[in-house]
Amino acid sequence: MFYGEIVGVKKPVARVIQGTTMLGSDLNEAESFALLDQVHEAGCNTLDTAHVYSGGNSERIIGRWLQSRGLREKMVIITKGGAHSDDRRRMTPLDVASDLTDSLARLQTDYIDLYLLHRDDPDISVEPIIDALNEHLQAGRIHAFGASNWTHERMETANAYAQTNGLRSFAASSPQYSLAESYAEPWPLCVSISGEAGTNARTWYTRTQLPLLVWSPLASGFFSGRFTRDNLHMFGEREWDEVVVRTYAKESNFQRLERAGILAKEKGVTPAQVAVAFAMSQPMNMFAVVGSHSVQKFKANVEAAEIKLTQQEMDWLDLKVDTRL
Repeated sequence: MFYGEIVGVKKPVARVIQGTTMLGSDLNEAESFALLDQVHEAGCNTLDTAHVYSGGNSERIIGRWLQSRGLREKMVIITKGGAHSDDRRRMTPLDVASDLTDSLARLQTDYIDLYLLHRDDPDISVEPIIDALNEHLQAGRIHAFGASNWTHERMETANAYAQTNGLRSFAASSPQYSLAESYAEPWPLCVSISGEAGTNARTWYTRTQLPLLVWSPLASGFFSGRFTRDNLHMFGEREWDEVVVRTYAKESNFQRLERAGILAKEKGVTPAQVAVAFAMSQPMNMFAVVGSHSVQKFKANVEAAEIKLTQQEMDWLDLKVDTRL
């Protein structure tokens, strides 16, 4: 495992972060504790959760695990609030305060290392949002804050306001990014910086070096090899399978998958590891959020993050050139 820094976070942050959507849903509490124990033993000190994950059970399980293991001061806890509901976008200071209060109680802690806004509402001005987050920071409830699924333009506007007014600005961003291009929103109001459409965003992140906590670097399992051009009709009942088929299972991505398989065979790794290496080899300040269901898969992702691809290899994987020579 290797680590990076995020301004305001007082501990090193694992470059491969364990996502926890499965805690309290796919895994019961005993299974969740076992996974967290094993991931921690593998060197991961950073967990990513959210107010809405598993109806709040992800945060509750993490809180009980932290208390039972006495690990709160050794772990970096990232959680998110302000996700939309079926009725409206929830990005007011009141919504954020409500979700943050719930998260602190569930996690059994008096502070969050890095607090992310889960979605955005472009109709709301950034000023009151930045003001409110700075109030939570001054009160010690959060040590740093950032945004998930915000465009880089909105983040730039927010940071300019903060800097002009002597306030803390966003310390990190968490959009979707992977070798596979996104052809639809996997879930409503998500932001991806993959593919041609994400070129300007990637240029901005490369220039600013703002820490990027990218989610779904494996395109929700597209690079597992389970999905082929001929078997897509077999998927659809499970939410994550439906997301893959609708969002990533397109011809250009199957070509990327095939090239990842070729390169994986040459390097003695898996196509999924090549996909993680592709993300982590970019010139941006990259952290990968992975939803590993087992410590074996987590360790494979850590190994993949240490593979450095050349620019020629990355361009070939991304279909920008026909040859790596």
